[in-house]
Amino acid sequence: MKKLKIVFMGTPDFAVATLKSLVENEYNVVGVITAPDRPAGRGQKLRASAVKTYADSVNLPILQPTNLKAESFLEALKALEADLQIIVAFRMLPKVVWAMPRLGTFNLHASLLPEYRGAAPINWAVINGETVTGNTTFFIDEKIDTGNVILQQQIPISNTDNAGALHDRLMLRGAQLVLQTVDLIEKGEVQTTAQPEKEPKTAYKLTKENTKIDWSLDGKIIYNLVRGLSPYPSAWCYLNDKNKKQQVKILNVSFEKELHNETVGALKIVDKKICIFVKDGCIYVNKMQLPGKKAMEVKDLLNGYSFDEDAYLM
Repeated sequence: MKKLKIVFMGTPDFAVATLKSLVENEYNVVGVITAPDRPAGRGQKLRASAVKTYADSVNLPILQPTNLKAESFLEALKALEADLQIIVAFRMLPKVVWAMPRLGTFNLHASLLPEYRGAAPINWAVINGETVTGNTTFFIDEKIDTGNVILQQQIPISNTDNAGALHDRLMLRGAQLVLQTVDLIEKGEVQTTAQPEKEPKTAYKLTKENTKIDWSLDGKIIYNLVRGLSPYPSAWCYLNDKNKKQQVKILNVSFEKELHNETVGALKIVDKKICIFVKDGCIYVNKMQLPGKKAMEVKDLLNGYSFDEDAYLM
């Protein structure tokens, strides 16, 4: 067991890979901070975070504060006597928390900072058609994702990657970057770099508005939006079919440039495929989800559902 006392803070699956790597490589994790259990599913039963579930399985001490400034939490955190805090996919920390350990607090962020600061860096890198992204470890300061950079690693994005595939690669590579960062800190060999003063691209929080498909845009832009939101939270739009307007999710598409005289958004079945006409070609929908139904491959969907000739997406 390594001597350096570490407190780990994180919540979703993305953070579990890092915590697991720390534990399996015998780093001294003295406590885990994660979100409180939340109601989920139809029964609204309380569900633990992915980080809590893993931490429980390896018998790590867990704190689940609702208020990061509460005296009871700060006392419990101080009692852990951490030398270092590691943050992966958690919330913004008050200074009284991140300044507590003698060696500071660093964060793993899934982008090449300063690009894509914010809540959804993986999604926006794909949505914007980037061909490379990466991970950054940096010391936390008063602002969001602005602290001095410790290490970065580049990871390519293929033009067929979706956010889920990229998430998994960044998650696994990021865990290794965190171990490298801890080792540098423990040896006193860290050399940090200030982030450049520039106007970087922003990883805005995903909302209903910015995840809706605008069928008037170029096909490549729509293609990137769909893969950047797949599998979650999914791009969406309205389907007008059988004199009814309903919201549908579009989970996988391909795009082919072609000339046509069809109305933008028009839906046609071509060779047992759903073709949505856009201004510079056709978006072929490979997987979609109708209201109240499970997500389905289009070839299976068309076995049990037929669209009107004048159906269209908007």
